Amino acid sequence: MVSISRETTAQTHERLRAVIAQADFVVHQGVWVFEELPVDQPPEITTETLAVVRDEESWSRLVPLTRPHHEVEKFGIFSFHFPDSSDNSGFVGWLASHLKAELGTGVFVVCGSNSARGGIYDYWGCPAELLDQAVAAVADLRSPGLGATEQN
Repeated sequence: MVSISRETTAQTHERLRAVIAQADFVVHQGVWVFEELPVDQPPEITTETLAVVRDEESWSRLVPLTRPHHEVEKFGIFSFHFPDSSDNSGFVGWLASHLKAELGTGVFVVCGSNSARGGIYDYWGCPAELLDQAVAAVADLRSPGLGATEQN
């Protein structure tokens, strides 16, 4: 369920620090890429496919990189599954802004829902070469002791 919160920036930071600490956090191995196909050729969905999306002209499928390719953007992937009871409203903007400030890069996020695991989950992609730094930034937010006045 989407929550509506009216709070100060400091209150949002503290609430979302609690949310990130409670979430199941997984770093996915390997390098990931978007494969593109014409809109009239829907992609095969395999157990390795994390996401499929399309616009008016093409399909895009997020999958592990399986062969050397120099002309595609390469991503590292991590994910969060949130407990059913958590108010994670604003999480994507909050963490994306934090990672931009910490790492100097943007991210992409693909969201889904699995009611058997609490509901909403997010897959996050960042440049593959920054994955370790992104994971360290998330680990810092998940650890106790970083108060609202100490945030970047």
